[in-house]
Amino acid sequence: MTEKADQFFSELKSAVESDQLILPTLPEVALKIRDAVEGESASAQQIAETLTQDASLSARLIQVSNSPLYRSRNPIEDLQMAVTRLGIRMVRDLVVSLAMKQIYQATSDILDEHFRRSWNTSVEVAAICRMLATSIPGINPEQALLAGLIHNIGALPILVMAEDDDDLFNNGEALGRIIKELQSPVGVLILETWNFGDAMTEVVREANNFSYNHEGGANLVDLVQVALLQGGHITEEIDWGNIPAFSKLGMDTEVNVVEIEENQEMIETTKQTLLM
Repeated sequence: MTEKADQFFSELKSAVESDQLILPTLPEVALKIRDAVEGESASAQQIAETLTQDASLSARLIQVSNSPLYRSRNPIEDLQMAVTRLGIRMVRDLVVSLAMKQIYQATSDILDEHFRRSWNTSVEVAAICRMLATSIPGINPEQALLAGLIHNIGALPILVMAEDDDDLFNNGEALGRIIKELQSPVGVLILETWNFGDAMTEVVREANNFSYNHEGGANLVDLVQVALLQGGHITEEIDWGNIPAFSKLGMDTEVNVVEIEENQEMIETTKQTLLM
């Protein structure tokens, strides 16, 4: 890195370590619903009533409920119907996933360009994760979707801080290296602030650690890593045959790119649902 990039890196690291970095926040309604569902204290009616506190999120949930991804025979016309039809756990995951888009609100055109690029990457990774999860026992597709959306959340405050340094902000290579180095610890800080569980925190911690391995069957990190690679979002040369995530998912690296291509319609439908 250049001297200036090194200096920024040190300042950012110091801000992280001293809790001075401004972190993004999730909408209050999304957090309320998540906590109520996880506390097993809420009924479908209570979840619907809580959702009415956020008109934008409510409208998006009904819109997504009627999308090709979740469409049923009869259209969903109100929140009570959406929560009852989808179930409160699926609504919890969908509401948090839909709320993620609200975080990507930039204060300038150039920052908006970076945010949009980051969001589009998240959406594609999330769509592949969801598709893969439909054939992996024990992994909920909506949890997989959320894992894909949050895997690079740590990049956002880094981009916001870098915006004040024109030289660095316009040096894509240097900025990319800093994001690669620090988005994981920053992402962990964000999820800890949001009180997310260990599984999602592990996703942001290990998403780009392709030597990551663990006991037991496939988990969310494995899905995100395979989605990143098969989506073409990792630029460095890596021997896929040495990546434990593929074997955890029971995937042959020589064959399973075809599986992605065969399920492209499902992936595109998920992407369009998140981008609508």
